[in-house]
Amino acid sequence: MNIHEYQAKALLKTFGAPVSAGVPVLAPNDIDAAVDALPGPVYVVKSQIHAGGRGKGTFKELGNDAKGGVRVCFSADEAKINAREMLGKTLVTNQTGPAGKQVNRLYVEDGADIARELYLSILVDRENSKVSFVASTEGGMDIETVAHDTPEKIHTTAIDPLKGMVDTDIDKLNAAFELDGAAATDAKTLFRLLYKAFVDTDMALLEINPLVVLKNGHLKVLDAKVSFDGNALFRQPEVVKLRDETEEDDKELEASKYDLAYIALEGDIGCMVNGAGLAMATMDIIKLYGASPANFLDVGGGATTEKVTAAFKIITSDPNVKGILVNIFGGIMRCDVIAEGVITAVKEVGLEVPLVVRLEGTKVEEGKALINASGLNVIAADDLDDAAQKVVTAVKG
Repeated sequence: MNIHEYQAKALLKTFGAPVSAGVPVLAPNDIDAAVDALPGPVYVVKSQIHAGGRGKGTFKELGNDAKGGVRVCFSADEAKINAREMLGKTLVTNQTGPAGKQVNRLYVEDGADIARELYLSILVDRENSKVSFVASTEGGMDIETVAHDTPEKIHTTAIDPLKGMVDTDIDKLNAAFELDGAAATDAKTLFRLLYKAFVDTDMALLEINPLVVLKNGHLKVLDAKVSFDGNALFRQPEVVKLRDETEEDDKELEASKYDLAYIALEGDIGCMVNGAGLAMATMDIIKLYGASPANFLDVGGGATTEKVTAAFKIITSDPNVKGILVNIFGGIMRCDVIAEGVITAVKEVGLEVPLVVRLEGTKVEEGKALINASGLNVIAADDLDDAAQKVVTAVKG
C-alpha cells in the first residue's frame, strides 16, 4: 500500500524526522489558506500522486511546454496561481504511463536552503534477508540512472535485525554520504529513527530523494515515498486510514476484496491462472507469440467458485481485453471448481471475446465435462504452448 508524500512526512515527523513545514491541499478552496499558513518567501507546490518523476512530468491539459508537477515559487501569489493551475489536471510522468494520473491533492511546502542533495532508501533486501539502507551522493536523480552509469556511487548497508542500527552502520552511511560536522551528528539520530519508523510501521520501502544537507550544515528530509507491506496491514490500523483508493485501479481494488493477486497491465489478453510462477510463464509465452497480457491474475490454490467468478468478471470488465486465456494446473486447486466459476461468470456477464481454456491436474476430466456440457463457445487447448498460440491467433483474427 502506498501513501502520499505529505502523509509520509507527517508519519516520519511523529518519529522525530526533520521535515519542512507544509500544508496539504485537498480542494480548490484550501489553496489560499495553505499558502498563507507558510512563512515564505519561497514556496514549493507539489502534485500528490502515487508515481515518481513528478518534477519532470507534464500536464495533459497544459501541453509539453508547461512546468512540471513540482514547482518552486518565489511569492505567495505565484504559489497560489500554480496551485490552481495544477489541481485537477492530469499529470503524465515516466511512471504513470501515457494515461497519467489526475492530481486530486497538492502539498504546499516551505522552501529549503539546499547545499547538497543525497539519495537514501530503506528496503527489505532479499539478497541478505535484512533491512538495508541504500545510500548515494547523487540525490535528486533517478536512482536507476545512477545505478547504470555510476554504480560505484551506490552503497548498501544491511542492518542486523538482532542488534538494530549500531554506530558502525551509521559510520558506513556517513562515509557513503561524505557527511561531516553538523550533518554527521544529525545522522546519528536520523538514521536510527528512520529505521525504527520502517520496522514499527511494517514499511516495504522508504525512499528519501532527496535527503538534503542545508547550507547551515543540518540534514532535512525533503521528499518521502513510502510503501507498506500489504500482508502486515492487519496490525497497522492507523496506516490503513491513510489509503487513497482514488489512486488505485478499480479492478485491483475489486480483486483485493476476494483476496485475488491481480495487477492490471496494458495488453489485450486477459489471463486467469493459479500460481504466481505459472502466471508469469503464461504472460511470457503470450509475449513470445506476439501479443501482450492485459493482467497478472493468480486465483491461488484454494479458490472457490465465488472467487473464480469474481476473477472472471474483473477480467471481462477491462475494455482492453480482446481475448481470455484460462490456464489451470490443478494441484490443491481443482479443475472442476475453475470450470464452475467460469461458467457462472459467463452466464452472468456474457462472453463477447474468444475464450481459450487449458485444464490439467486434479479433477481435470470433471472440469472439461462441465465446460463441454455448458454450451459455452470455448476453445479447448492441450497444453500451455497450444493455449497461447490459440488465444493469440483468435485475438488477431
